[in-house]
Amino acid sequence: MAEYAANIGLEVHAELSTKTKVFCGCSTAAGGPPNTQVCPVCLGFPGSLPVLNRAVVDYALRVALAFNCKISRPSIFERKGYYYPDLPKNFQISQKRAPLGHSGYVEFPVDGDLHRVRIADIHIEEDAAKLIHPEEDPAHSLVDFNRAGMPLLEIVSEPDMHSAAQVEAYMNAIRSALLYLGVSEARMEQGQLRFEASVSVRPADREELGTRVEIKNLNSFRAVLGAVEYEIARQTKAVRAGETIVQETRLWDDAREVTAPMRTKETAMDYRYFPEPDLMPLVVDDEWIARVRAELPELAGQRRERLVREYQLSDYDAGILTAEKALADLFEAAVSRGAPAKPVANWLTGRFLYLLNERGATAAEAALTPESLAELVNLVESNTISGPAARQVFDRIAFSRESPKQVVAELGLTQISDQDELAATIDEVISEHADAVENYRKGKETALKFLVGQVMRKTRGRANPKLVRRLGSDGPRRGDCPQYQVVSPATAGGLP
Repeated sequence: MAEYAANIGLEVHAELSTKTKVFCGCSTAAGGPPNTQVCPVCLGFPGSLPVLNRAVVDYALRVALAFNCKISRPSIFERKGYYYPDLPKNFQISQKRAPLGHSGYVEFPVDGDLHRVRIADIHIEEDAAKLIHPEEDPAHSLVDFNRAGMPLLEIVSEPDMHSAAQVEAYMNAIRSALLYLGVSEARMEQGQLRFEASVSVRPADREELGTRVEIKNLNSFRAVLGAVEYEIARQTKAVRAGETIVQETRLWDDAREVTAPMRTKETAMDYRYFPEPDLMPLVVDDEWIARVRAELPELAGQRRERLVREYQLSDYDAGILTAEKALADLFEAAVSRGAPAKPVANWLTGRFLYLLNERGATAAEAALTPESLAELVNLVESNTISGPAARQVFDRIAFSRESPKQVVAELGLTQISDQDELAATIDEVISEHADAVENYRKGKETALKFLVGQVMRKTRGRANPKLVRRLGSDGPRRGDCPQYQVVSPATAGGLP
């Protein structure tokens, strides 16, 4: 048993994908010129009044209900007061004492076991503006207020995680749920999903939690995991040495891979919360809750179980497919168009994910369509093209709108299944690689794989590999073939 145990909680800030901001009608579209998607409300002008966006509440309710939360009735908007250059009003409209959702939980698999993390609360708030630090003028900072007033959903967990592996699985579960629910694009590189971690360490035999340290400036999964692992090690070393852990906020230094002190941790009292006088308490009635609950989609965990049940996929394949909604949608749509499930899953979980990772893209950003994928799989299944040729085709159609049949015709990749044509190529390979033939006669199966590979190379991947293997193996091992030539179809002893 470990000497010390860690308790880890996460605050997740998810930017909601509504068309307009949370308290005004300004657009939330990305990419606009700085300070062009603003108005007196999101700029904090005196006398301007906030008006709550109903779509924001709908989105927040989806998440709260999906995470098994109780709904506060009423929930209260409050002013969270602090000064920072990117906060135009010098306070943020948020929820603290009566958040929209509370007392929920989320479950997800970790190393084959189901782990549950309690959700303390889920609340609506507005985002701050964006600070820009020009490299050519490091002495000054610029402020883009387009982000001010963007709708944020903060999801606060209890400290129910104890390792980096659990933290990673939790982050993936949260992001997956946001995507399946259709409430956020959850792109970390665009700041649409941000994390703050709280870590404490205690003796493993003690129930009372250790002193909590919060870590900010976590802009990627990698940063979160690095910060959590570093902080567990730092605190464990300090506790073991009898040092006192200070409750504070620390920043993650991505370059040095260490945390560093930022400030002594504030408490809720420091933020001077009080009810927002310009917004009435939010009352979500039974009819509203029932409507949103009825519209909840199938989430990743439910879909994973169904894919295993309906398509006889392995838990591993189903888990990879359902990790990204667009990938699972592509799989089911291709299968619905007549392609067998297992080959479709193999292409998506193998070559497709490799290509996406290589380009830093998501399944939603690729050009692969269900029709093209189904067509390609059926070309392979019908022996029209070989596996190696199919890979060439797949690499083309994954990021283009080309038809697989068009690519096959353009590249001349139709599979060679004519025995006479293949026999001539096999004869060439056997005559060129007598050592490999001898090794195969001695029982070395790897030699046959080599010979088949040489035939595939000579035919540029067009040969039917099963037929090549059958024709080739029916010759070199026969004692009556002293010249190691392939047995032709006419003398192959009844080859079909």
